Amino acid sequence: MHPLFFLLLPLLFLSTTTSATVTHRLAHHVATTPTDAPITYFEITKPINHPHTTPCSYTILHHNFANTYTNPPVTAPYTPPSSLTCPHTSFATIVLEWKATCKGRQFDRIFGVWLGNVELLRSCTAEPRATGIEWKVEKDVTKYYELFKNNQTLAVYIGNVVDSVYTGVYHVEVKLHFYPFPEGHDVTGAMTGEHYGYGVGYGDAFVDVGDWRKRSHRIHPWADSVLPLSRDLPLNDGLWFELESSTDVKSKEFRIPRNVYRALLDVYLSPHENDEFWYSNYDDVYIRANNMTGTPGNGPFREVVVTIDGELVGSIFPFTVIYTGGINPLLWRPITGIGSFNLPTYDIEITPFLEKLLDGKTHTIAFSVTNALNVWYIDANLHLWIDRKSKKTEAKLVYSDVKPLKSFSESDFGGLDGHFLTKAHKTMFTEGWVKSSYGNITTSVNQRLHYKNQMVMASQGDVQTVNQTINSMNIVTAKKPGSLVIRFGSRRNFPLNLYTAEVPATIAGEYALVTDVDFAFNERKIAHNKEFSLRSELSNSQNAQGQMTVQGNLVTGGVGSTKQSYKFEIHGDKHCYNRNVSSSNYTILYDQVTKECPKEVRTTHNPNAYSINKDITG
Repeated sequence: MHPLFFLLLPLLFLSTTTSATVTHRLAHHVATTPTDAPITYFEITKPINHPHTTPCSYTILHHNFANTYTNPPVTAPYTPPSSLTCPHTSFATIVLEWKATCKGRQFDRIFGVWLGNVELLRSCTAEPRATGIEWKVEKDVTKYYELFKNNQTLAVYIGNVVDSVYTGVYHVEVKLHFYPFPEGHDVTGAMTGEHYGYGVGYGDAFVDVGDWRKRSHRIHPWADSVLPLSRDLPLNDGLWFELESSTDVKSKEFRIPRNVYRALLDVYLSPHENDEFWYSNYDDVYIRANNMTGTPGNGPFREVVVTIDGELVGSIFPFTVIYTGGINPLLWRPITGIGSFNLPTYDIEITPFLEKLLDGKTHTIAFSVTNALNVWYIDANLHLWIDRKSKKTEAKLVYSDVKPLKSFSESDFGGLDGHFLTKAHKTMFTEGWVKSSYGNITTSVNQRLHYKNQMVMASQGDVQTVNQTINSMNIVTAKKPGSLVIRFGSRRNFPLNLYTAEVPATIAGEYALVTDVDFAFNERKIAHNKEFSLRSELSNSQNAQGQMTVQGNLVTGGVGSTKQSYKFEIHGDKHCYNRNVSSSNYTILYDQVTKECPKEVRTTHNPNAYSINKDITG
């Protein structure tokens, strides 16, 4: 059998004595000469939309991460741009840039970047080879704008190990780029004061149009304050909480100002070790019936649960991120898996729950994971919009209908072969009002989540097929009596089709693993009121196929190829980005980029003709 939990493997850069066919492929894949240049790894995503202005750029950290496992995070002081280093005082876009190089042999490593204990980036390192690799990650961090106004401590944690076998040291540079507005830029009349925090900027941030033209130092989508909901320094690990089982709960106390009128959670998460491949984990009844030991179980369903003072405020059915060493490391060279360099985050609107939080007292947020095995890393940031014209806002939760998780599983197996079906569904609707200087605004949150996993084991357990679909819908509506302030929503679809087959190898102690992976991150977003309408669609899919020979915990040879299609469109605007890329054995076969929008995207959009509020059960 080939449980995927141990397949986070580095390549073995040595010649081998395999069969002629495999030897030929191995030589093509890993043979190196002194003239070989480093390979550039990359994750495909749309470019960050920022003004064509010269940024004020700063190197915040430069460090070589060698033996850092169980050591404290590497820290560096951050100082805001000043008149001595930057001629500008306000910025349209702030970009975090991570650059790294590595040579030798090493596992992929999860890492995090925090500023003032607020997480800015969750990512995975690329696995190196003897002649070296390099990669870069850029992330728009403008939504943390207020954080960058004050002196902070930057913290980076990579749990790396270097010894005589695993020799890769990660050489890292972290920069921040502050892009100023173009000369003469003025959007002070873009919207009225009553829309501040709920208007054009709000929708712009949610739909992810990235239109900096609607921003200024007074009109913007970002929060007035960001509170970290993570562990505090000093510690010998990342600032994330570690959840090690289905009964494990990690919590953090916090207190908010009494004049907040909107609150949003920004959740970071990543599964590891026994739950890295949670979507392929076996049912416990199957494990017990076959007397399997050391095999991850608890089935293939996971749910991240967030509560405040014991009350559920949101659930997450997470995306299936495949790290750079996952399933078959040869698939992700040089095109890495979707979300592997910039793991997705998850927004939870908690404005309806402000009634209990505005009392000036300490409250407790807690995280847990349904069916979890060791280990999940989770933390969050709390974005707060503050009413500067009043010392205290009022709030009331007027309605809450939180349905318990409905799950279903069935199995039909004999010995190591069989069929397994797992389903889960959850709905949640909350509504509450907040009275501030902007008026009495009622916010409702409608969340629906659906999960389905079909698994087949065949050939005495040596072949596993997983077909999984996760659908989610989230709609937030803010309104005054008789008028809509804004409605925005998202609809996500995460399909995954995985085939793995273990076949005998020609050398004792080795085996070959054949893999075929299809998965995607699809998302629609919409925001509108009587003044504007924004809509975006993202279709991001990968197909990866390969074969590798494994000895012990090292990949000794194999081949891998990947195709990816990335399409991002903003309806009603001439803003599109399409990219089709294919690679095989470190070589890019083609890379096609177009920014031309289909004609139908350019037409005037009728917001009533588009809705994400429809059945997602599939």
